[in-house]
Formats: sequence, C-alpha cells, structure tokens
Amino acid sequence: MYKLKLLQGRTYLLRIINAALNHELFFKIANHKLTVVSIDARYTEPYVTNVVVSAPGQTVDVLLTADQPVGSYYMAATAYASADGVLFDNTTTRGVLAYDGAPSSTTPLMPVLPDFNDTPTAHKFYSNLTGLVGGPHWEPVPLKVDHEMLVTIGLGLEPCPANTSCKGPKLSASMNNVSFVRPTSLSMLQAFFFNVNGVYTTDFPAKPTIEFDYTNASINNNIPMLFAPKGTKLTKLKFNSTVEIIFQNTAILGVENHPMHLHGFDFHVLAQGFGNYNPATDRKKHNFINPQMRNTIAVPAGGWAVTRFTANNPGVWVLHCHLDMHLPLGLATAFAVENGPTPETTLPPPPVDLPQC
Repeated sequence: MYKLKLLQGRTYLLRIINAALNHELFFKIANHKLTVVSIDARYTEPYVTNVVVSAPGQTVDVLLTADQPVGSYYMAATAYASADGVLFDNTTTRGVLAYDGAPSSTTPLMPVLPDFNDTPTAHKFYSNLTGLVGGPHWEPVPLKVDHEMLVTIGLGLEPCPANTSCKGPKLSASMNNVSFVRPTSLSMLQAFFFNVNGVYTTDFPAKPTIEFDYTNASINNNIPMLFAPKGTKLTKLKFNSTVEIIFQNTAILGVENHPMHLHGFDFHVLAQGFGNYNPATDRKKHNFINPQMRNTIAVPAGGWAVTRFTANNPGVWVLHCHLDMHLPLGLATAFAVENGPTPETTLPPPPVDLPQC
C-alpha cells in the first residue's frame, strides 16, 4: 500500500489525477481539509473542502497541511456512480499518510466517504470552483459569441446489425441525435489537411434536431427517440472564433453525469445546473467574472453545463465523453478549426513516418 511520510506543521502540494477509465471518484483524507488551488492545470481561487471529486482525466491540485496529531491517516477514493441501476466497481482504494514519529503499529484512521450516488456532494464541489483572475495563464471570458450550440448528450440504442448473433438492440450513445462513427480509412486530421472528401461531413447540428423534454424519463416510452443515426459529423470553425456549448444531459435510458472532454483547448465553465436549460432564467446565472477553466466538464446528471472557448488552435479536435466505454458507443463529435493568418497558427503537414490507419 502506498505510504506518504509527513512532517507535522508542514504544507504539501498533492496533485490528484483520476486515471480511472469509467469512474468518477470521491477522494478524502481522514481528519484533514484540502485547499484546491488548480484544476486541469488552471489556477483556481483557493477552495477549502474535505472531499475532492474528479472525473476520468481530470486533475486537481490541493494543498494539504499536516495539522493533526501525530499518527496515521488513510487517504481513500471510491466511485461516484450517478447512473441509476448500472453496475460499477463499488470498492475503495487507499493509501496512508504517516506523520513522522507515528508508531508503525498504529492503525490508520479511515475517512467517512460519501455514498456512491451522492450527487449533491459532487455538484457542490464541481460548481463551487472559480478561476484565479489575474493569476498565471488567466484568460478573461470572451464576450462575443460566434457559434452558439445546445448539445444533448446521453445513451441510446442501435439496431442489431443484420447477419449477426446479437439479439435485440445494442447500447449506443449520441450527441444531438448523432452517434459518432470513427473513420477507418483515413484520420480526420489527414482528411482535413489534404482536403479529402468522404471521411467526414461538417453538418453536425448546432442544436437538437428534435426538441423534447430532455430530462423527463417518459421520453423512454417514445421508442424511435431511443435510436440515433450513425455518422461522422463535425463542426467547421473559423480561426479565433468563439464557441459557446450548452451541454444538456437527457433521460434517454436514464440520466447520468457525463464528463465531456475537449481536445486542444481549455474552456470557461460559465454555469451548471439541473433540469432542462432555460435561457430566460439560467443565463442570469452565468459567471463572466471568475469562472473556472478546464478541459473536462462533468455535466450534472439530469442537468446542464455552459462552456465557452476560443478556437485558436488549427486542426481537428475531438469532443467526447471521458467515460471510456461511452466513446466507442458514439458519444463524441469534433471541431475542424481552420488555419490562422501566421505560420505559427497554420497546421503543419503530417510527419513522413505517421502510422497509417
């Protein structure tokens, strides 16, 4: 078991990385508070908490002060599983904080961890983080928006392929009623650079093709709504354009917290909430002063999150759920960002030894 030695009275920086594939995690240290100072390599206003929540791929930097009596204390993590009725690895991983001078025979104290489905605790942590205005690498929120997107995210079904042994529909996933299919003949980036047609299309819908009561479970009675067509649909962006994405979880097959990860960019998280996003009331909740910045947002189960980024990095960048099993199901799309005006903002050609598909 991992053991970390501490000197009483000193403060330590812990860099916590969720390296799990399919689990968000609660993390606690017995009898100790933690001060969050960074998320996804972006500085935050110091936030004191006794529990850290992280999704796969997210990072959280915390300050830990060894201010407790000399002894041994477990640090422990367990799953946050928001999907009702879905099996998960309901175990606890542990390490030990051992103060210098603590007898080796001391039994470490164990923290009281949240219940696996404690969404209020998860939401409190995720939504109370704010950015460090004026700190290193701080970027103000872009106020002019060029592309407004409302993107539904969730699971669904797909028909069993003909001439196969499976029985009944298979599990699928989609964004705005499009279930993403990865190309097999040529990468999207190569197709973008060489202007090759037929690998992808640039008609990903900017809003749901069918509007419905997104978080109402009765949608599952409408069987056709459970099936999303397959496709490799992207969004094409001008260099330096600003994109606002409102992620909206749906109740198709059940609500679930989906950590949405964007390659190539960090984004501001302007607001988060539950239910269906309502522009008339929820826009008033947007934080334009000191929103958190990160590259993965855990969209609340049965809720929504508003993000905004500037497309200043040319290339093809995937946006997908960071629960590993949801990516091959189709919970993804991508952005094709055009070149900028300078050599530094122009996509270089692929290397000559690039492995082929």
